[in-house]
Amino acid sequence: MKAKEKILNYLVQGLAVALLVSSNVWAQDDAVDWDSLNEQQQRVLNTYQESWDSLDAARQQRLATGSARWVEMSGEERAAATERFRTWRSLSDDQRANIRQSYRDFRNLPREDQQRIRDNHRRFRQLTPERRQQMRDRYRNMTPDQRQHVRDRLRDHSRRRDSTQHRRHRQTDGG
Repeated sequence: MKAKEKILNYLVQGLAVALLVSSNVWAQDDAVDWDSLNEQQQRVLNTYQESWDSLDAARQQRLATGSARWVEMSGEERAAATERFRTWRSLSDDQRANIRQSYRDFRNLPREDQQRIRDNHRRFRQLTPERRQQMRDRYRNMTPDQRQHVRDRLRDHSRRRDSTQHRRHRQTDGG
């Protein structure tokens, strides 16, 4: 069970990294000229300088976008991103494949379900570390049926809350 919990944690971390990397990357076929990168980006990407022109345009775009984000991060954010990357690299190929598949599944969910998952994750992250651990332990000790029941209850609760908020919003707007 502990391995599943780790995979779920890595999925969440992987999702965060993927969202960071993909949210500003638009499908562009235009290559990025090395000289168009600012000095800080070039410093971050210095290991790619010699081979930059041989990289495909999409990879150049991803690297340019990622380096721009890196430059804007605080030291604490960089340390956290480095740790997430180190964790990602330590996973087996199967674990990474599972995380990638879960991320694709997430991206194929309706926007409302994606938002519900993000909201639930945000609320979970706001809990104290002790409370999060209590919840993990409790979930780990559940049977598969109990876990499914919890997921169903959370989904239904979130949908009811969203529906209530939508009705309140319409009422305040006079609609």
